[in-house]
Amino acid sequence: MTETMAGRQTLGRTAQGLQPTIWLMLALAVGMGAAAVTLAPGPVRLALAGGAGTLACLAILVKLLGRRHGRGDGGVLRVSDLIAHDASPGFATDGDGRILYHNGSAQTRFGDCDGQKLGRALGRVLANPAAVLYRLQTRAAAQGSAREEVDTGRGRMQLSVHRLPAGGFLWRLDEVGEREAEAVAGGQPGLPMLTVSKSGTILFMNDALRRLVGGRPRSLDAVFPYLPLRTGEETEITGADGPLRCIVAEVEGAGGRREVYLLPAGEGGTQPTAARADFESLPLALARLTPDGRLVQANRFAREILDLAPLGPLPDLRLAELLEGPGRPVEDWLADAMSGLAEKRPQVLRLRKADPEAFLQVTLRRVAEDGRPGLLAVFHDATELKSLEAQIIQSQKMQAIGQLAGGVAHDFNNLLTAISGHCDLLLLRHDRGDPDYADLVQVHQNTNRAASLVRQLLAFSRKQTLEPEVFDLRDTLAELTHLLGRLVGEKIVLSLHHDPDLSTVRADRRQIEQVIMNLVVNARDAMPEGGEIRIETENRTLRRPLCRDRAVVPPGNYVVVSVSDQGVGIPPERADKVFEPFFTTKRMGEGTGLGLSTAYGIVKQTGGFIFFDSTPGAGTVFTIYLPACAATPEPAVASSAGQGGTVASAGQEAEGVVLLVEDEAPVRAFAARALRLQGHKVLEVDTAEDALEMLRDPTLHVDVFLSDVIMPGMDGPSWVREALKDRPSARVIFMSGYAEEALATGRTAVPNAVFLPKPFSLSQLSQTVQRQLQLTAVEAG
Repeated sequence: MTETMAGRQTLGRTAQGLQPTIWLMLALAVGMGAAAVTLAPGPVRLALAGGAGTLACLAILVKLLGRRHGRGDGGVLRVSDLIAHDASPGFATDGDGRILYHNGSAQTRFGDCDGQKLGRALGRVLANPAAVLYRLQTRAAAQGSAREEVDTGRGRMQLSVHRLPAGGFLWRLDEVGEREAEAVAGGQPGLPMLTVSKSGTILFMNDALRRLVGGRPRSLDAVFPYLPLRTGEETEITGADGPLRCIVAEVEGAGGRREVYLLPAGEGGTQPTAARADFESLPLALARLTPDGRLVQANRFAREILDLAPLGPLPDLRLAELLEGPGRPVEDWLADAMSGLAEKRPQVLRLRKADPEAFLQVTLRRVAEDGRPGLLAVFHDATELKSLEAQIIQSQKMQAIGQLAGGVAHDFNNLLTAISGHCDLLLLRHDRGDPDYADLVQVHQNTNRAASLVRQLLAFSRKQTLEPEVFDLRDTLAELTHLLGRLVGEKIVLSLHHDPDLSTVRADRRQIEQVIMNLVVNARDAMPEGGEIRIETENRTLRRPLCRDRAVVPPGNYVVVSVSDQGVGIPPERADKVFEPFFTTKRMGEGTGLGLSTAYGIVKQTGGFIFFDSTPGAGTVFTIYLPACAATPEPAVASSAGQGGTVASAGQEAEGVVLLVEDEAPVRAFAARALRLQGHKVLEVDTAEDALEMLRDPTLHVDVFLSDVIMPGMDGPSWVREALKDRPSARVIFMSGYAEEALATGRTAVPNAVFLPKPFSLSQLSQTVQRQLQLTAVEAG
């Protein structure tokens, strides 16, 4: 005790010598601080008034004292004399947070706490002082000083800290009261305000707001029924005497905290008459909605587009009852718009009661009226836009399915070629009396059935090989009558009606027969109780383009074939899927779903158009437009080698050298064996590059190039063109699971070439090669 008293006497003498200088500096610093508080704007004014200016003054003095009298414990004691009579609690601590000195205000507030940790002393007012003290001390150690506002059970407190020259820390606690809060708000007395956490818990509420709401609610939604809040927006609060309107001002704070200030709203709670008139006369479809989507007001354009009564009160409806979409509940979209997540992002919704189908593009904007937030909806008719989008999607979908079907068909044709070919080779070694002969015939027949199914896939993808000819549809339908009669059964009457002057068409007769059969079978299945199927043909001339069902039929002369029934009809919701492959309304096992899609593909590849009209419960009419063609003799088709008839020119079969290029080993093995059985010399390679390498030998003679079209690396037409430069007299046969059109797409024709579609039989392959060799002999002779 004696040593401590001696130290204090020494400090007193030292301080006495310094007092004139120190108090002059202190007076100047305080004066500058007061001026700063007076001149600063609202938020800055609070920071200065709350103790930052005083702390800055003390910081200057601490540095001056440290420079003049050195460091150590004496430095702490000198500062203690300066804060001894401060009205705010002050502490001096060491680096570990142990209290070395506290002033009288701290003694009064916290009791005798010398030697204690500062965190323990502040535990009476702060819930978790250790975290706050550690955060502030770390920042002060790095930056020299730090401060932070914290909330206590009694209000808010500003905790400031400054690093001392001797290595300790000077702490100061300032209560932030009503007066300072009013200073932040611009000097308006009694301005209601509160502090809220990130989770919506109210941390502090001043007396003005407590009187306004009649207590101290715990959460923000107990004060504001319409959340979230927005600065500058008029809203409603739950007052002690009923709802009140005010304007909200929010200030972001540290740690996700916000200070919310309430400003008085303008007078008048009803919408002006002029504003209502402008809302009604605007040339836009506008509607006001509550946050949950209930219709409050709609102008005449909105009433018209929403199919509401033009006059009278609005029905009690929500937007979700009028519109559906956009892939999720409408209520969720409205909630996002209220929170600002989906504001001004238009959505296309379907009008529920519209017939025919109608779509609206809806844009939402958050608004506030009479202190209550809501939504302003702007409607635009998007039916045409949606129809165009549906056309593009449907076109892309059909194209994608077509590409998939074509690719699958190509691979299956390679397999079927190998199966059918090797079956033909086995049949050559078995006569009809052989026990295995019947089994081989079954394999061959089922292979042909599989090939027919693949042709249907290719028909839809428009990649099958067509053999067009000019013919009269009346003759074709007359030949089909007996077969069609057996297909429809006894309950159904089949009638044909023809135009006596019907024009001819140019198409693949076999494929057109397939289209008629598919449509008749479809009509039969639509009439389980019986009825009549009418097939009619007529000439029709279009003077202008015919636009319907997303297609445009150009002007010209057409032969129109219609197939009508009296069946159950096609529901409107299924109309878009009628021509899609594998879509069927029949039960499992009763249909493949390829009938109408096959008809669609064949008609499109022929250059025609197919449409349908259907009335549920009354029947369906399918109408086909085929370009009319003059009845001229059809020349013999020299480029197609798929038919298995007799060889055109009589005479003894020629033998030659065939270069076989095929990447599929089973197909190559079958073709090589079949040609060798016919006496030909066969050179086999699996790539185009190997073929060109083999042909570099000038002594090698080749009569026929037999090549696949699609191969890895160089394709068939490319290597053949290269080879024909040195061997122009060689004949060419292209074989492929795709259509012959694949050869001509973006290419010049290959001379001396014919096309052999897969799958082909042994006889078709032999006859095609023989025909090419005979043509070579004719040219040489």
